[in-house]
Amino acid sequence: MSDSATTLPLSGPRGSKPRRMLSRRNIFIYGTLGLVAIYYALPLYVMIVTSLKGMPEIRLGNIFSPPVEITFQPWVKAWAEACTGLNCEGLSRGFWNSVRILVPSVTVSIVIASINGYALANWRFKGADVFFTILIFGAFIPYQVMLYPLVIILREIGLYGSLWGLVLVHTVFGMPILTLLFRNYFTSIPEELFKAARVDGAGFWGIYLRIMVPMSLPIFVVAIILQVTGIWNDFLFGVVYTRPENYPMTVQLNNIVNSVQGVKEYNVNMAATILTGLVPLAIYFFSGKLFVRGIAAGAVKG
Repeated sequence: MSDSATTLPLSGPRGSKPRRMLSRRNIFIYGTLGLVAIYYALPLYVMIVTSLKGMPEIRLGNIFSPPVEITFQPWVKAWAEACTGLNCEGLSRGFWNSVRILVPSVTVSIVIASINGYALANWRFKGADVFFTILIFGAFIPYQVMLYPLVIILREIGLYGSLWGLVLVHTVFGMPILTLLFRNYFTSIPEELFKAARVDGAGFWGIYLRIMVPMSLPIFVVAIILQVTGIWNDFLFGVVYTRPENYPMTVQLNNIVNSVQGVKEYNVNMAATILTGLVPLAIYFFSGKLFVRGIAAGAVKG
């Protein structure tokens, strides 16, 4: 009995060897990520601390020091009192102009593009490939080429200078890339679901509303983020196709920052810049995970 016991192999720990937290690989990876994070976060830190300082403290020259006495007066002035040309109502008017531009532009462009992508992916029609090629080709035409022709078109239909004219421009220019996103996503959905719905008698709109839309939340979030970011941050279209009373927030921010009258109020400029960027930042913060899911689930697959 004792002889057989001595011949049995000794059992030891199994599985992969645990990795050390302070290995060279981890130090290199996290050190690099930390440096990159500091590089991108430092300007935001300077903007925030500068916006909370008074002008006497800013004139001392230490831009990295936290405020000795926190004041929110620059934020109040940037929102409601700063002059953007002849208008001295701050960014508040531009904010509501941007909202009135953003909501219909995002809604209409995403609804139409999702239907286009759905039709191109599941309802093949004669000339679908040619239509899709022309649509995608439109995504690569530089915006600058279309500026003057669109001015003429909007003038002829009576929309030049109005918010609805800018809504139309953003809707048209957002259509090609959004159609590509939705088409690629819908092709990644199992075709058996579509065929089963057809067998059960569902039509074009029934399949779209009851099957495709409920399964496509990630790609809708991707489309919303892309459109909200692009439209809210747009400056070129806003300054070309609208009048001063309809300027979006970015154009009014430019007028505040580049004003040459009076004392240069850096704290107000920083507060105005942060206020202008809050909407895209909030969208990314609250829907970042769904954005990654949408991209990974087929948003950029061919």
